Amino acid sequence: MLRPRVFSIRAIGEAALLFLTLILGDLPAMAQSNDSNYILILASGFLCDPGDSSACPATVKANQGDSYELSGAGTFDVQGKYITVTGTFAHKSPNGNVLETGVWLASELVSFDSYGAAANALPRQRTGFGPRPMGPGRTPPTLGPMPTGGLVVFRIRLLPIQGVPTNAVLQVNCALGEVPRERSVEGIRLISEKNSTDYSEEAGGRVMILAMRPGVATPAKTTNQEVSPGTSESPQN
Repeated sequence: MLRPRVFSIRAIGEAALLFLTLILGDLPAMAQSNDSNYILILASGFLCDPGDSSACPATVKANQGDSYELSGAGTFDVQGKYITVTGTFAHKSPNGNVLETGVWLASELVSFDSYGAAANALPRQRTGFGPRPMGPGRTPPTLGPMPTGGLVVFRIRLLPIQGVPTNAVLQVNCALGEVPRERSVEGIRLISEKNSTDYSEEAGGRVMILAMRPGVATPAKTTNQEVSPGTSESPQN
């Protein structure tokens, strides 16, 4: 009976440490020292506005009316299919009562469909008068993490403070760059692998994806599909 609770408490400590590193740390320095392609920030840190309850946490509802609220942060690597993202969650009933709370940990990166860099994120070419920004013996300025749009899909492990851990597929959509019309709504979608419940009604939440190196900010679709729980992939609605 004690093992799930002890594991959850340890995971909460790890999540808190990662939040501090990502949100309070120096993002440009992190970009230079980390081998991952992207930083993912989900309804947490500087994205939250005390005067706007729709910013944090990210909320998604099922047809039955119950909902999940999630916040989190971490990094992922597209080429290596590696992801280190974690956060907190709350599962609520249709009338708003809290059914369970805990932490979630990403277990597998399924896919990432990039929409490219956000408008005005890339430096403009110099066309006016004045000294050239580049020349012999000069190096280009270092670019920091770059806001980038895309749909990232990954499997997560939900670890409630009390109760049985469960698995789910989480989709996070950042509506920046060249966004497909059917993905214009920013937010999350959650598919529970326990009962195949689809939480697909976005009810709020801000998302930010940062390309940690300029070369990965260009549109480069790795897949155009989403994953059904525990089985094969199927096109997104």
